[in-house]
Amino acid sequence: MINFAVIDLGSNSVRMTITQIADDGTTKVTHQLKEMVRLSENMGEKKVLQEEPIKRTLEALEKFEKVYEKLPHLHIEALATAAVRAATNQAEFLQLVKEKVGIDFEVITGEREAYLDFLGVTRTLDVGEECLIMDTGGASTELILVKQNQVAHLISLPFGSVTISQAFNLDNKIKASELFLAMTDVEKALTGVDWLVEAHRTKLVVLGGSNRTLAKIARRKIDAENPPDVHGFILSSDAAFDIFAELVDLDKSEREKIPGLAKARADVIVGGLTPISLIMRTLHIPQILFSNHGLREGALFDFMDKKKK
Repeated sequence: MINFAVIDLGSNSVRMTITQIADDGTTKVTHQLKEMVRLSENMGEKKVLQEEPIKRTLEALEKFEKVYEKLPHLHIEALATAAVRAATNQAEFLQLVKEKVGIDFEVITGEREAYLDFLGVTRTLDVGEECLIMDTGGASTELILVKQNQVAHLISLPFGSVTISQAFNLDNKIKASELFLAMTDVEKALTGVDWLVEAHRTKLVVLGGSNRTLAKIARRKIDAENPPDVHGFILSSDAAFDIFAELVDLDKSEREKIPGLAKARADVIVGGLTPISLIMRTLHIPQILFSNHGLREGALFDFMDKKKK
């Protein structure tokens, strides 16, 4: 038996999933933890991780350590994504984490992140032979085009909920001019990806905190007491556009009151939903399929696949 722990250090949150892998290959998730650390906060053009976000991140990792430190047969995969990937003080940060918590983080490429997303999604959802997978994080957005159940194309783009929101002042009351500039900037990046035209009218499968918030808001409208599961939830693009429009009209304090929208995400949700809104619009996507599984589950499947070889 192995206690397989995956720590996913993103730009907005740090998450840990611990899965028991039995000798016969069966698995059981025993722990799922999440802390909002906003690591990419105020990195600025110089891409420097700041003291306060680093402090929050270390505190979260110390909480995680108390959970896994006594587990037998422990295997940890600690994966850092966009914020650490871009940071000019990356080496100093990783050394500090090593000293304080004893973890060696692997800084994975955007392409590796996208591939693990692909594994996590396609092994847990019936997405069909062809789809476009989209993962919007705090500082990056991964896109994976799936054809005949295989990765046809993938890319990681350097923008996400935190970076878009901070760059275009979308955190509180939103000015039309700033939203226009944000959407123009993101649309330029998306339309610069030549192979995206192959995803015209295809199935869109999404993950990431901002994208999943669409499902969380929509399902509360369906049944506030017993909302449907996010994993496998389907939402029409028109319904998603209506939710986005509703959020744009509100300031931060008003968005905090929306059922299904976490208060900690109220200042970055408009920036976070800008990429998916543009994908739906430019590719004429009819509906969205939501996944609750991605990088952490993908890391588990990748580990198990390698063990079989």
